[in-house]
Amino acid sequence: MRATGRVVVLVLPEVNLLDLSGPVQVFDAAAHLGADYRLEYVADAAQVTSAQGLRLAGLGPLPEVGPGDLVLVPGPRLRAPTGDRPLVTEAAVAWLRAAHRSGARVAAVCTGAAALGEAGLLDGRRCTTHWTLIEHLRRRYPTARVADAVLYVHDGPVSTSAGISAGIDLALSLVEADHGPALTAAVARELVVYLRRDGAHSQLSPFLQHRAHLHPAVHRVQDHLAQHLDTPHTLTELAALAHLSTRGLTRAFTAATGITPLAYQQRLRLERAAALLTETDLPVEAVAARCGFRDERHFRRLFKATHGAPPSAARRGTR
Repeated sequence: MRATGRVVVLVLPEVNLLDLSGPVQVFDAAAHLGADYRLEYVADAAQVTSAQGLRLAGLGPLPEVGPGDLVLVPGPRLRAPTGDRPLVTEAAVAWLRAAHRSGARVAAVCTGAAALGEAGLLDGRRCTTHWTLIEHLRRRYPTARVADAVLYVHDGPVSTSAGISAGIDLALSLVEADHGPALTAAVARELVVYLRRDGAHSQLSPFLQHRAHLHPAVHRVQDHLAQHLDTPHTLTELAALAHLSTRGLTRAFTAATGITPLAYQQRLRLERAAALLTETDLPVEAVAARCGFRDERHFRRLFKATHGAPPSAARRGTR
């Protein structure tokens, strides 16, 4: 978890409205659920016309940003990747560089990645963008490691996403990094966008999978399991939380999600363990304990059965 602050949205000329509104609504929903996100819309002009013809007015000037701030760059329409019209002004490029130097995180949606490229923020980094711009990014920014067939990429403080709706996936992943899976699941439920995929692997995230239902008691149990991964749970305790009998909970949970409560819990724990193995230097024993596995050997067996390799292999893959 990290301290959060402003989400400073750089609105470029001919911005695509879905690239702007999708991610912004994720952060707005998170703020309404208690996260400390404060949206601020800026540009180097007081008014910008979107690609869809809607005029966006009342934009603030380019501000100073720093650690704790997130700069979001929604993608503009690019009429031709090799066109001579500059994507961003020199002032915006200088501001993006300064934002990065200040310690702010910078995230681009879709074609917004090209703005980061102009500022040099993609040099030496893994990144992605809309599929029509992949080859252009590779040619124009030869030191960038451009990935295709992924939804989004985080490389240190710089994040990029593929086209259009993938910006929602990117925003959800940033909320999860800041506030954890429980709040992220609540945001996804609020926006009815449960089936979001993990960016690097183009697969469904277990924390958001099995959420495309409208059963409040089952959601309550799912929220509780996501928030208490290290705590043992019995079916009786979970049933009490849902105000159902154990048989009633199992029936309702399976009907809503396609999986039993305890199997769902195990999937969450293994997913969290995989993240800890790749993102931290915690010993395998500590990872197992933090994810609710009391027996390290049992954890190793389950992890290998699920991921096809032992925990040590997951860790080596990130080094």
